[in-house]
Amino acid sequence: MKTVKILGSGCANCRKLESVARAAALGAGVQADFIKVTHHNDILAYDIVATPALVIDEKVVCSGRIPTQAEVAQWLGAGA
Repeated sequence: MKTVKILGSGCANCRKLESVARAAALGAGVQADFIKVTHHNDILAYDIVATPALVIDEKVVCSGRIPTQAEVAQWLGAGA
């Protein structure tokens, strides 16, 4: 099972990123545990410049934009 973290304040872009990531996991048949990280200090623990950010199995794969479902599916499949 993959661990997927959505880093951000909970804004519209953060919610959109979560929606895209969930759809990608479902479409790829990947079981994932989704965690929202909204506390500022917890977000700063990751080496990102902008939110929203996507972290898969503790690796930052995207920040400052909303990736496509295809990109997220590829990241979820990497190392599976």
